[in-house]
Amino acid sequence: MQKLERRDKVNYYLDLAEVVSQRCTCLRKHYGAVIVKNDEVISTGYVGAPRGRENCSDLGYCLRSKLGIPRGERYELCRSVHAEANAIISASRGDMIGATLYLVGKEVSTGAYVENTVCCSMCKRLVINAGIAQVVCRDDREHYRVIDVAEWVKDDESLRGVLGY
Repeated sequence: MQKLERRDKVNYYLDLAEVVSQRCTCLRKHYGAVIVKNDEVISTGYVGAPRGRENCSDLGYCLRSKLGIPRGERYELCRSVHAEANAIISASRGDMIGATLYLVGKEVSTGAYVENTVCCSMCKRLVINAGIAQVVCRDDREHYRVIDVAEWVKDDESLRGVLGY
């Protein structure tokens, strides 16, 4: 009898996040997030406009693309709620304390994994306040990075650069 190769748990949860990302309505990048605690999925989230508002995929354009805004800048102009935020909104804080958030991003134009995927500065704040302990970001089908959220707290970039730090 041939031994069945099981997917390791980290990539299993990342695979779930990747499937969740298929619900995205963003025209630039598809992100999926899954929050897990004690081997139980607490919640999921994907990129999309707030409930009741039109999605970029419905409108047929992305304002940030139209304006030529690069990745990581001017998120206040984006119509969408990020995957991490949607996952956090859908879970209770008690369930998220000490949990892990799995995050996968893919380029809509190429289907490639987003290079150096990580939470934006706004989502980092949400992850910290939710009590999530670590974030796992997929680099490719088999490889990922584990980020200790406590490092985000220690490395408070909020005033650096603004005040000449």
